[in-house]
Amino acid sequence: MKKTLLPLLSLLWPVAAGAADYNIVDYGAKSDTTVLSTTAVQRAVDACSAAGGGRVVVPAGNYKIGSIVLMSRVHLYLELGATIYGSTRIEDYRPMKTDYVSLRTHTPTIQLIYADKVSHVAISGYGTIDGRGRAFPKLSWNDEGLTRPHLLRFIQSSDITVSGITLKNSGCWMQHYLACDRLRIDGIKVVNRNNYNNDALDLDGCHEVVVANVIADSDDDGITLKSTSPRLCENVRISNCVVSSHCNAVKLGTETNGGFRNISISGIVVKPSYDQREKFFGQWNGSSALSLEIVDGGLMENVSVSDMTVEGTEAPIFVRLGNRGRGYELEAKNTAPAIDRAQQDNENSSFNISDYSPKKVTHVGAIRGVRISNISIRHAGAMGCSITGLEGHPVEDVWVENVIIHHKGGVGAADLPAISEAMKDEKAAEYPEATMWGNLPAKGFYVRHGRHVRLSNIVVQTEESDVRPDIVRVDAAEAE
Repeated sequence: MKKTLLPLLSLLWPVAAGAADYNIVDYGAKSDTTVLSTTAVQRAVDACSAAGGGRVVVPAGNYKIGSIVLMSRVHLYLELGATIYGSTRIEDYRPMKTDYVSLRTHTPTIQLIYADKVSHVAISGYGTIDGRGRAFPKLSWNDEGLTRPHLLRFIQSSDITVSGITLKNSGCWMQHYLACDRLRIDGIKVVNRNNYNNDALDLDGCHEVVVANVIADSDDDGITLKSTSPRLCENVRISNCVVSSHCNAVKLGTETNGGFRNISISGIVVKPSYDQREKFFGQWNGSSALSLEIVDGGLMENVSVSDMTVEGTEAPIFVRLGNRGRGYELEAKNTAPAIDRAQQDNENSSFNISDYSPKKVTHVGAIRGVRISNISIRHAGAMGCSITGLEGHPVEDVWVENVIIHHKGGVGAADLPAISEAMKDEKAAEYPEATMWGNLPAKGFYVRHGRHVRLSNIVVQTEESDVRPDIVRVDAAEAE
């Protein structure tokens, strides 16, 4: 056993032989939240990197920092009782630029912990990173990463591990992994309920990803896959997680320029938050347990979702092919100068993101090859679940089986004309949201514009009498 252990460990964490620990206290960090320890922590990271790699150790105590930048082969390790607090002064955050072009990288962004083009990096331990994001008010509609910092952001990086730690209170998205390969997120706890856009986890155009054993409680979306560039999210495994969200517990979308392929999701428990005192977005009960969306071009293919246990949510399952058509590149608005990437990257340029808008995507994407099975839903809202495409652009090859839905019901015959009227607007270009139509014509599944959509062993129970049928199909053929 001893002969095989070290080679195995070297595959999991390949660092330089004789790698040492670099304690942040030795570099001047103070366990005192009135003192800014950014420089000390960065010195420890830089020294570790210069030596070929090792552990940057955060001992028990309370440390305040602004932006730090991680390097390759650095392992940031938080001991039990260690807490890193983000500064509440925006002046302590450094805007970071990347050469990767996506909808989320047109301007420099601020974050507490940042890395670009690194490899073999880990953040782990038993401590906590608290961004104290409530200190950064929402100033405009798209100010995430501009005036409100992300807590953790990796771009164009590989062989990344985040495990064991607790992440709390980001200014916007808690974690954004953009165009990363071979990423493992395991056994972390996320609490993000103190500001707008408080997602728990965002995987954006990432390949070869394992997310496991995560407990997340977020105001906005929980575990979210995105594609804000032509790069697909691909080969992703999500399992054994407990998720609370006012919005969508598990979501593929909203940004879908590249799309999603080979995604496996299983063993997820969705439940309401333990704390119901405050809400920025969504529904107290949660909007959906599962949302699968393509609305900005892109492809969704070969997606498997199984073994979910759901308590609450207003519209538990939402599959949507739409045509919002928002691209990842920018074009000038009527009064703005033509965009110049070189000028944009100049720190002294007059580039203003508000002068530009995303280019329009001119094609409708596709959803095909989705299997959803073994889902138990209790105490949901009365809206129902939906699988919808567009005329001429159906959702294809979808199989939903072994689903039990228990919701409050209560829709009467007098409500049906209003429901029918609302469904006349297909809302092709609107932001996709599971609750976008309100109560659906079916109390179980409403399917519109589908081909080879199979619903098998669907059981619907309601607390109050509900006149709607379990399943309604409109331009949606059964699977052959």
